[in-house]
Amino acid sequence: MRTTIFAVFGVVLGSLLLSIPASQAAEPMANQSTQADVYKVAIDRSVGLSDAAESMRLRANALNLQLVAELPLSKQVEAITGKPQRTITIFQFCDAVTAKDLIDVNLDFAVFMPCRIAMIEDANGQGWLVMMDVNVDAIAKEMRVPQALKDRINAVRNSLLEIMQAGAKGEL
Repeated sequence: MRTTIFAVFGVVLGSLLLSIPASQAAEPMANQSTQADVYKVAIDRSVGLSDAAESMRLRANALNLQLVAELPLSKQVEAITGKPQRTITIFQFCDAVTAKDLIDVNLDFAVFMPCRIAMIEDANGQGWLVMMDVNVDAIAKEMRVPQALKDRINAVRNSLLEIMQAGAKGEL
């Protein structure tokens, strides 16, 4: 059941994200919500997708964010359909203490965890790194998050952006 939910989510997410024009890649894309945007970065054409993934894993480790899950969604779809798929992999990173402290403030924060970065290959073979970019200020105000915890949330967000940049450039 859980795998099916992830597979459906990933296929929907992938189809939505692959329809975004490349001209919007360098900046967050506005969503319906005022509390979340989509942040996406093109992977440099000289960087292979496996190298980008390894760069993200290494950078996360250096930044003390734990890779808690890696969902090779395209491989699951390929196994189900028997047809080759473009790469769609969901990486899930976590700062466990910050996550726990957020849930202590309000259990609704659980929907944002763990932090996800999707690596998606578009129809032209271009690799992309995509994540939800939450408006921390709006959520912190609405949920009455203490400033010290808000600062930690921003540190996690900045680490995720650094992970994406490292992956996009193939930096180790």
